[in-house]
Amino acid sequence: MPSAKDESQELARTAATAADDKKAERTVILDVGDVLAITDAFVITSAPNSRLVRAIADSVEEHVKILHGRAPLRTEGLRDLTWVLLDYGDVVVHIFTEEMRSFYEIERLYRDCSKISWEPSPAGVSNVTS
Repeated sequence: MPSAKDESQELARTAATAADDKKAERTVILDVGDVLAITDAFVITSAPNSRLVRAIADSVEEHVKILHGRAPLRTEGLRDLTWVLLDYGDVVVHIFTEEMRSFYEIERLYRDCSKISWEPSPAGVSNVTS
């Protein structure tokens, strides 16, 4: 039986893959569980414009719902679409415009955290069947 941490990492990988399917850029998964008691992992990704930020957020929600049966506990940023946060409790997905990602430099704040490996889907192939 997979541990809670394994399940969190799988959800994070699903979110990263869903973002990648919508052409997200520089997607990383950080293991923040040792420094933040409130969550296990951050998925951090970005897009060149707010329209794509929304598409990525929608894709992440859809993939996670289908593959893990979960919806975000909280969602923020859908009005401005410069930094959308999808909070699943154990995993928090951050979807930035490139400008906001450069401004906040969230990876720099957590630079001591290890990265969780994941593999992008082959071009044009989603891991969710409709």
